[in-house]
Amino acid sequence: MNWSRRICYLPFLLLVLMVFAGMASPVIAAESSIELSCQYPMVRGPSGTQFEFQVDLKYEGEQARTFDLRAQGPQGWYTSIQPAYGEAAREISAIRLQPGQTYPDRIKLLLATPYWALPEPGDYVIKLEAKSGDIVGSIELQATVTARYDLAFNPKAGQYNTKITSGEEGHFPLVLENFGTTVIENITFSSDKPGGWTVTFNPDKVDSLAVGTTREIDVVIEAPRKTIAGDYMITLRSSSEVASDLMDIRITVLAPTVWGWVGAGIVVAVIAGLAVVFMRLGRR
Repeated sequence: MNWSRRICYLPFLLLVLMVFAGMASPVIAAESSIELSCQYPMVRGPSGTQFEFQVDLKYEGEQARTFDLRAQGPQGWYTSIQPAYGEAAREISAIRLQPGQTYPDRIKLLLATPYWALPEPGDYVIKLEAKSGDIVGSIELQATVTARYDLAFNPKAGQYNTKITSGEEGHFPLVLENFGTTVIENITFSSDKPGGWTVTFNPDKVDSLAVGTTREIDVVIEAPRKTIAGDYMITLRSSSEVASDLMDIRITVLAPTVWGWVGAGIVVAVIAGLAVVFMRLGRR
């Protein structure tokens, strides 16, 4: 056999070697995996807000598996894993997944800040994990807490009514308190009142009120001297650029003391006059 014929057989020999090599190589099974994803992995809201994430789970494998679910949030926060659809407030701790589905399974992760201690503004990371044996998938989500502004305006004595005498000043002490998570500045006061009345605040402005602190405000109320005795309503309001509060209080107006004595004198004079008339009629 000459060299030209040998060269012609080379492609055939190479093809045979490739076939045998393929038959001898081991078959490698596809590796199982789970992937967690979220369309909106970063949400924001004021302190005290409940945050919600919709998380998709895509499982690739050879057979159905049950995955344990675990959420790890900031210390003291409330976390809840629930089905994305169906009955609300039904918590789950595991989910059974079928491999190769066209649409991924979906769950809902809820997070709430502790009601007894509102967290400071900032970014807080929450980790969600799905695990079945040595197959593990996880995702990190972020809740951005913004400042919460909460200004409260309440009567110092806890009663929403008071009494004043027409023509005289009456005092109604209030307590201003910051229940938010950051300082509130430039707080002013105003009122809605009957015509001719005067309502003043002392002090008339609070430049700054720190978190958890209070400030006592003395409200001075005066009704005109000719105001008819009875009950009246006024509205007191505290306002800033970020928060406000208001209250309605009932004012009972009393007649001035001098008019009380005049009225009593008139009554006495009428009674005395009637007594004289009856005495004269009796003698006849």
